[in-house]
Amino acid sequence: MHNLFATLLQGNCKTIYSLDDSLNVLLMRLVTYTYKGKERLGFACQETILDAELGYDAAKHSIHAALPAMPNNILDFLRLGDKAIHEAHKLLAWYNAPHHSPIHAPAIVSTYEATLLSPVPRPVSVRDGYAFRQHVETARRNRGLEMIPVFDEIPIFYFTNHLAITGEGDVHVQDQHLQQLDFELEVAIVLGKEGKNIPSHKADEHIFGMMVMNDWSARALQMQEMQMNLGPAKGKDFATSLGPCLVTMDELASYRRDTPHGAHYDLTMTARINGQEVSRGNVGDMRWTFAQIIERASYGVMLYPGEVIGSGTCGTGCLLELNGSKVFDPPRWLNDGDTVECEIEGLGVLTNRVVAVKG
Repeated sequence: MHNLFATLLQGNCKTIYSLDDSLNVLLMRLVTYTYKGKERLGFACQETILDAELGYDAAKHSIHAALPAMPNNILDFLRLGDKAIHEAHKLLAWYNAPHHSPIHAPAIVSTYEATLLSPVPRPVSVRDGYAFRQHVETARRNRGLEMIPVFDEIPIFYFTNHLAITGEGDVHVQDQHLQQLDFELEVAIVLGKEGKNIPSHKADEHIFGMMVMNDWSARALQMQEMQMNLGPAKGKDFATSLGPCLVTMDELASYRRDTPHGAHYDLTMTARINGQEVSRGNVGDMRWTFAQIIERASYGVMLYPGEVIGSGTCGTGCLLELNGSKVFDPPRWLNDGDTVECEIEGLGVLTNRVVAVKG
């Protein structure tokens, strides 16, 4: 937790303006955490978490609160939309002011006492894309296959299990998962606005924030089932890790690179196994922008706040690709007790340990 928060807070919720200034540029990092057995929504602030609901209640008179209460979970927060965001800005500006009123636990929790969950513990859905050309090309070449033309025609995605989500910490796997267990270094977005048939030039407006994603993969199960040409299911549905925090898009503005088809983000991606770096990529290398993936996903379908969309694996971002490229010879897979750190610039480090359990 300590090292994770040190990295997470490279950018934090500290503000440099007063309540009388514009509230539209305040930086927010949302976390879902447990404290004394209760699941809560909060804002990561240096070495503390400001509880959203309790902090808002403590500040309501000082900030002239416009809501009866601040939601205590991320889905309700997202569904409130601009109202919740504006009130959160007011709360954080008040909290970071030099002489705000005293505020104590449990409205303020030390990061040493809290346990981080996924920022969105129970997403409305999870779609995972296939947006990095290097990963697709290399993975196909390692299997003796040419690059498939459809990759450049449409942004592909599949649905994974939105109720098998973890945050940082232990990831429990059973015996069959440990048969060629793999990580996948990805970035994910969370939608903050609903919409249908969303064009790519407007799709970025629907993105609330971004976070690190590790799409755990049981390759032996996956390879067996994909012979039926239906895509992965049991090889993927046991765990997806998200975290450590949900970073609002305002905070990532300096990394943004606009294109006619939506924004790219120049964010370095790395993965380490037991402290050894094994992967390095960049979010900006996505062939398809998240805006284009949203356009595709929303065709004829309503998308809702709280839906998660992953990028797919970056180049070099999994052992399947690295083993096929002979980076590891003999091939290397994850084992019980291994620690995987997925880090993305500006988003923090998502740290997980593989723990074998009996089924």
